[in-house]
Amino acid sequence: MSHWTNDYIGLPYVEFGRDRAGVDCWGLAKLVYGEALGIELPSYIEQYTSPEERRELDALISAVAVGETWTRTVQAASFDIVVFRRGHMEAHVGIVVSPGLMLHTSADDHSRLEHYNSGRWAHRLTGIYRHFSMPLRAAQ
Repeated sequence: MSHWTNDYIGLPYVEFGRDRAGVDCWGLAKLVYGEALGIELPSYIEQYTSPEERRELDALISAVAVGETWTRTVQAASFDIVVFRRGHMEAHVGIVVSPGLMLHTSADDHSRLEHYNSGRWAHRLTGIYRHFSMPLRAAQ
């Protein structure tokens, strides 16, 4: 049986990428949510200018975290978004596959599965967020 992640593993990393030709971390989340869940996430392309300017992404993540679209949770479930600190800013996201395992991409590699509760990501995790429509989808 095929797992939903099979369609997303191995996508090339492309800064500001938002489709199957290449994705950055938010582009991967946008692609997965759109294709697998039918939830259209904003692109945010216009809001940040370069990989070096992580302040823009940090501000976006902070704004999203306190908005009405996402709710913070402590018990991770499939498709939740995990947020990580890079340096002093929250500037990386992944998609929960199962508690402790995420699908993500970063500049050093293609999209892949990686544990977020151990190794290089555990101490950087700042929050787990669930899209407001996820509980509704689970009840259907």
